Amino acid sequence: MVTEVEPYEQTPPVDARHLGREAALQMLYQHEVGGMSIVEVCATFWAGGPAGEPPPAEIRAFATSLAEGVAARVEALDPLIAEAAEHWRLDRMNVVDRLILRLAVYELVHAPDTPGKVVINEALELAHAFSGDDSARFVNGVLDAVWKALGRA
Repeated sequence: MVTEVEPYEQTPPVDARHLGREAALQMLYQHEVGGMSIVEVCATFWAGGPAGEPPPAEIRAFATSLAEGVAARVEALDPLIAEAAEHWRLDRMNVVDRLILRLAVYELVHAPDTPGKVVINEALELAHAFSGDDSARFVNGVLDAVWKALGRA
């Protein structure tokens, strides 16, 4: 069972946030595809970092907060994505694209201190790195529509 998660307390530096978003995406993928609970994923994800050493605590805290926050709020995030993704059902989307969208929409809604343009740019970088150019265009279109629907455009 996922407990209610508060958004992260302190915002780490820019490079750390990018690494944290990458890690959060990977944890969400393990949760979604591997069928593990998000609590179990977050507990075990950091055990085998690069060269056996986990990343700094600020990255771990940021990534874990994002992953747990997204997992706890999927029911609230998915309708926002579905409304913005015209002619696309969530269950027909590429898994990675769907997770990138959830992660970004979570930040747009629950991290108001992070500028929307930064959130969208980070999502596009994740899409380029983990999915591809077509996915980046798709993610950009959906997030732009969500951003406008939230009244922030």
